Amino acid sequence: MIKQIKSILYFPLAYYFRFFAQIQLSIWKPTIIVVTGSSGKTTLLHLIESQLQKKAKYSHFANSSYGIPFDILGLKRTNLTLDEWLYLFLLAPFKAFKKPYKEKLYVVEADCDRPYEGRFLASLLKPNVTLWTSVGRTHSMNFDYLLINKKHPSIEDAIAHEFGYFLETTSNLAIVNSDSELIKKQLNRSKALVKQVTQRKLNSYRVFPDHTEFVIDKKRYAFNVLLPQEFFYSIEITNTLLDYLKITPHFPSSKFILPPGRCSLYKGIKNITIIDSTYNATPDGVKAILNMFNLYPSSKKWVVLGDMIELGDEEQEEHERLGELLMTMKLDNIILVGPRVSKYTYPKINPPAGGAETFTMPKEALDYLLENLKGGEVVLFKGARFLEGVIEHLLLDKNDVKKLCRREKVWEKRRKQWGL
Repeated sequence: MIKQIKSILYFPLAYYFRFFAQIQLSIWKPTIIVVTGSSGKTTLLHLIESQLQKKAKYSHFANSSYGIPFDILGLKRTNLTLDEWLYLFLLAPFKAFKKPYKEKLYVVEADCDRPYEGRFLASLLKPNVTLWTSVGRTHSMNFDYLLINKKHPSIEDAIAHEFGYFLETTSNLAIVNSDSELIKKQLNRSKALVKQVTQRKLNSYRVFPDHTEFVIDKKRYAFNVLLPQEFFYSIEITNTLLDYLKITPHFPSSKFILPPGRCSLYKGIKNITIIDSTYNATPDGVKAILNMFNLYPSSKKWVVLGDMIELGDEEQEEHERLGELLMTMKLDNIILVGPRVSKYTYPKINPPAGGAETFTMPKEALDYLLENLKGGEVVLFKGARFLEGVIEHLLLDKNDVKKLCRREKVWEKRRKQWGL
């Protein structure tokens, strides 16, 4: 019942904040660069930031029909509790007429979690440039009814169509991943110049214990973080954008820093290495990180995987695919946490030498890890089910806890309720 009420009120309330955000945009008048797609958006935004630095404002931690108007207005949710909303509601009209940001470029990450969100955000932002990374089954449960109504041939087409509204409203340039047939089907909606990037330009990709290397058109790009092969698109899209802006790229850049929960490396107890990729778990994102981990140089590799959520009718299929992917990897142990991976993924697994375990609750997985880790393992964490709370108890340096994702009070309270 509560979810239904939230769904009904989502856009009517969002229009309230959007109205005042439009006023502020008309005063500010920045060149707007939209970063969009099912996965890879945040990484691309941070790569662009490493190049543009103070030349632009960036919509950090804001990519929705509420988050982006809040970012434009300078409103912030600090503790994610309900009592904040009255304060934000009353403050919005005053923020509409505030002194505009000094930056003349606005690099804004925009998502399409539900039908109509792409149209809503695209008509607000009217981007000068759109950067489109990918299309996949993210939040697909929200799009299932469109297939029932036969509006689109597949869930992926429905999602791609929603992202396509950014192409429709883009005035100058769209830079897209042309290896995606779903994206290519939407290109006829663009009135702007379209530039396409393809992985055919990737010469090599290598994963090291603490960094990643790409060779593109015989040029080497090294980054001091772990990155999946799909990061190639971020590099090429950024290079194409910089060329359009007439800015010389500077790679590698020490300014390139990823937010928490995106393949962050930590030292753990018993001399283990922790790879923290717990921020989210979309099917495409999980596949990309697992493929990267398969190339990671270690003789003792464990994975801890949580559920992929909000997949709707595609839930069983995607979790079964996950099991099939795991069977192509060289792993010493597989730990599955959650009802979906237990029900659908585990039956697809022939346990590796070290075995495979399933748990419903993250505290059960933590107890298993504390008892069974021998030392020297590299442990990848990916998926939902508060796995960042499991990592907290495995860190060697407890000061690293503050570097993990979901540090707000509301998440801390929920983790405690789950025994973490």
